[in-house]
Amino acid sequence: MSVDNRQLSSKTGHVAVQHSNEASTGRHDIIRIRDLKINVPVSTTGDGTDQQGVLVTLAIVHDTRSTAATDDLARSINYASVSETVSQVRGTSSVLSLEALLERVCTSCYGRHPEVQELSVRANVALSTDITAGIEIYSSRSVPHAAAWRSFLEGLECQTIIGVNPEERDVKQPVLLNVTLDASRSPQEPLNLRGLAATIMQGVTDSSYLTLEALASYVARIALSQCTEPSCRVTVRASKPHALRPVAEAAEVEVSRTLEDYQRESAVDASEVTKVSPSERARSKTPTFASLLASVLGRKAPVRYPHRAAIALGANLGDRCANIELALRLLDLPPEGMQTPRAVVVDTSFMYETAPMYVTDQPKFINCACMIETDMGPLELLSYVKYIEATVGRVTSFRNGPRAIDLDILTYDSEVFDSRPATERGALDNLAGQLVVPHPRIAEREFVLRPLRDMIPEYVHPTLHKSVRTLFTELLARSGPDVAPMYKVTPFPRYGLPTQPPSRPPSPSLSDVPPVPPTAAYWTYPVAPSKAKQRRTTYIMGTLNATPDSFSDGSKHNTIPAALAYAKSAVAGGAAIIDVGGYSTRPRAAWVSPQEETSRVVPVIEAIRAIGQDEGDDQALRSKTANVLISVDTFRSEVAEAAVRAGANCINDVYAFVGNRWPLDESSAEDFLEMRRVARELAVPVVLMHSRGEASANKDYSQYAYAQDADGCGTVLEGVRVELGERVEAAVKGPGGIRRWNVIVDPGIGFSKTVEGNLELLRDASKLTAELWSCRGRNQLAGYPQLIGASRKSFLGTILAQPDEGGNYEGRETTASERSWATAAAVSCAVQQRAEVVRVHDVLELGDAVRISSAIWDVY
Repeated sequence: MSVDNRQLSSKTGHVAVQHSNEASTGRHDIIRIRDLKINVPVSTTGDGTDQQGVLVTLAIVHDTRSTAATDDLARSINYASVSETVSQVRGTSSVLSLEALLERVCTSCYGRHPEVQELSVRANVALSTDITAGIEIYSSRSVPHAAAWRSFLEGLECQTIIGVNPEERDVKQPVLLNVTLDASRSPQEPLNLRGLAATIMQGVTDSSYLTLEALASYVARIALSQCTEPSCRVTVRASKPHALRPVAEAAEVEVSRTLEDYQRESAVDASEVTKVSPSERARSKTPTFASLLASVLGRKAPVRYPHRAAIALGANLGDRCANIELALRLLDLPPEGMQTPRAVVVDTSFMYETAPMYVTDQPKFINCACMIETDMGPLELLSYVKYIEATVGRVTSFRNGPRAIDLDILTYDSEVFDSRPATERGALDNLAGQLVVPHPRIAEREFVLRPLRDMIPEYVHPTLHKSVRTLFTELLARSGPDVAPMYKVTPFPRYGLPTQPPSRPPSPSLSDVPPVPPTAAYWTYPVAPSKAKQRRTTYIMGTLNATPDSFSDGSKHNTIPAALAYAKSAVAGGAAIIDVGGYSTRPRAAWVSPQEETSRVVPVIEAIRAIGQDEGDDQALRSKTANVLISVDTFRSEVAEAAVRAGANCINDVYAFVGNRWPLDESSAEDFLEMRRVARELAVPVVLMHSRGEASANKDYSQYAYAQDADGCGTVLEGVRVELGERVEAAVKGPGGIRRWNVIVDPGIGFSKTVEGNLELLRDASKLTAELWSCRGRNQLAGYPQLIGASRKSFLGTILAQPDEGGNYEGRETTASERSWATAAAVSCAVQQRAEVVRVHDVLELGDAVRISSAIWDVY
């Protein structure tokens, strides 16, 4: 958008655009100098790290009537002389911000040309072939330091899911964006336009909106977070080039927003949530939870930074998983003497166990990656990660040798950077102490590309000009069948048992870091796609209800001796983890206070951890039971925290952090953030289950009827994918998110589903976490390990009560405890559908079903 003949003037608390001389002189004459090339290097990052030349355009307000009448140049403005003045602008440093450059242009023009009374100046630079960034100011001789400012980004093209039609949910399509920020005074510090462009493009790429209006508003919110001027107004023009072709060039939306607008919208959202019925909300297709969470987070004003970098983490010495968690916590830690961090982790990949590369005679590695937002430049970030390596305990060894921790900067925005002298850039054996981004070995390392693909599959490598997804596919195609297998990892921390003292005194720099628990055990799962031969293990979760009113075994295990007896038998039957619950989820169950729930589960957990002190049992079984993994089945953060500190290793939340309300409200978002905080601080895995309040209600999935038209997509399966995927994304991404490798998803068999819906989920469970999703394109649940819990559920009883069509079976009523054989069939299906975990009550009997099913469907 060109505003060369416009003036930016303050009006009603924000910046308005008017004709250049309309407000001050009443005349409409302008002398313009367009795209004057000057040699002063400028920065679009605000810190001088991004140097390039600039084009300057001046629009000078001047009464040209006298010149027109006399045809005398002396009565006009000598634009050649003004051009020379602008070309001679120099700064006191080698690199100027765009803001500083324009202020110097104005000062020079007013100082050397008394005939110039007011002008608009625009400076723009090319961020890439298509993207232009720049600043425009309006000033006058009486206010030489700019009466109004405008920053702009033009030509942003992003690929994203956008639209309401099923075909629009299938693949990404281009969206074109222009963004302007108007402020009534000079910014307090230079605006990082390059960083803002990268942040917007990444945010839009990761989004999945139904309407262009919502997407434009989301982009405006991102831009406002970068503006330090309280009265700043952001205008976003978003267009879909393919929406109306061939009848029109594009469909387009333009929105204008201030921070006050979002505060008002938050208030409206909160009030309207109680006025809309569940069926009306379902028909609205509004991303309800996402908007509620955004409203709550908007009031908390999280710190955001302009640059995004991908960092790889690896460890193969000591407690590998704990070392990585400590490094991530250090990344989020404010430097000494500062109140806010210099970086914040906003996403993580899955965690992988990998064979060593290059030097193979060493222990296996744990590898992963994270995305950070930071205000540090590339070299400053390099120094920071080296400090973290030293703090965690890396000892320098031979190249590609063992290490307690290793951090490598893989990408930094879309920049190409090499700190080595130009004469030394032809080799890759001289990288010690240097920084090259993108990392030069990205394309040859599966243990790097897989984690990047988890987080930023559409990121385009700035020198190879291919997406991470494409690079990974090409690498896999080049791999042979004998490639060493990689396995996904879920680590479980140890709580409640005495731990060994550290082998060295803790560093003083770790005093402010939340303690990182040691690793008790970890589970592994095959990766897909892969050419390596991999064996699958289906882990068994035993169900221990420490409640008097559970639907299936109420009052059976709610004493300590009974609970311990169940724990021992479950471990003997092959349970890898025991799920302890103190609040029944059966329909119309009695309300239980958090204190009562805690008093039910914590003593059971403590008793299991102390079981080794018992006498008379087999010593090996006692030891194995005392060390068995334990999850706490709760939706309350205070109960979860108490249970974990007592010795649990995992949180199993049947409401996926949002509490037991339906429909969701802002309290649901508050509950979500609090449970997320507890899980992150304790570094425990979480099972996030799909549900809609009370288990026997809210079974209408008609809003997802569009899925029936796509091959293999049922409405319930689609509903679970969308609704649970939204919560998983919110749990993992953004500041304060939990680690991706700590999430296990549960489709919620028996919760807010009909019998047919439960069967649909069981039959097609593998599709829920599949890489591709034919109905809606990007699958937010792709790759997550899946837990299925169908044990003794009422839908099994409903099926058993129905007579068969041939009249050979009349049907029979069954109690929950009489459904073990029916559960075995469901468990067998879950194993066949590649569920990583099955939750059962009768571990000894159903463990046999798991083992036989695994032998039948074991996949290499």
